Amino acid sequence: MHEKIREALHEVYTGEAKAALRLKVYAKKAEEEGYPQMAKLFRVISFSEEIHGALALRVLKEIGTTEQNLAESFESEVGVAHAAYDIFLTLAYELGEKGAAWLFTQNRDVEEVHAALYKKALNDIIGDRVTTYYVCSMCGYVADGFLPEECPVCGATKDKFVHFD
Repeated sequence: MHEKIREALHEVYTGEAKAALRLKVYAKKAEEEGYPQMAKLFRVISFSEEIHGALALRVLKEIGTTEQNLAESFESEVGVAHAAYDIFLTLAYELGEKGAAWLFTQNRDVEEVHAALYKKALNDIIGDRVTTYYVCSMCGYVADGFLPEECPVCGATKDKFVHFD
């Protein structure tokens, strides 16, 4: 594949992924403000944007086996947690941006949990382990197999966790 096409496809994937997330956030806001039809529109278009991003990944041939995808995801989480967020944290502290520093700290800590979950899942492929996950809706922390009374990252109560069977 020509390098310019590869770059364009990466831009498509990145842009569509950002749009999908942004629209999901907009849908939640529309629901909170009492606009269910607008929320539905945002969710529908978000889903469409996810399809566009997935198609770009397929053309890029960046979807491997589940084991390859787990290994790639593990490496990505480790890189984000240790490289990117440490740089962001340093910048936030230098500029006195406490809110950003708080966000970067929580995100880094949660990314480390994600990396551990991917590493564990790589081992679980062989044993076909089935688990339940609970995700903190406040910071994104993921609990594996149990619902904590309180989020260890942000302190949110257990009612703020989303259950995934």
